[in-house]
Amino acid sequence: MKCLLTSAGITNNSLHNALVDLLDKPIAESHALCIPTAIYAHPDGAADATLAWQFIAGHQPICPMCEFGWKSLSVLELIALPALGKERWVPMVQAIDVLLVNGGDTLYLAYWIR
Repeated sequence: MKCLLTSAGITNNSLHNALVDLLDKPIAESHALCIPTAIYAHPDGAADATLAWQFIAGHQPICPMCEFGWKSLSVLELIALPALGKERWVPMVQAIDVLLVNGGDTLYLAYWIR
């Protein structure tokens, strides 16, 4: 597993180049899966329900990740996983090239990842 941890998405050419190097192929040929879960427990996320949509739609300029022209961009909401069988979501996770995890409340995110 390769990991690129940033504080606010891919905000400069150095981070963009590091991401492409980790992918071993262009972003336009890569499949991404975004996870907005952490934003819901953040004070701003609770007050503004559009923040998750802004992240997914690539309209979050302070944390750019989803707007780079991925071949495909899927969404996985961790909160829904307990209600779904693994056969519904594991193949999707296995087929992607990169996970894009939005910021927010890391303890909340950790709870749902487990």
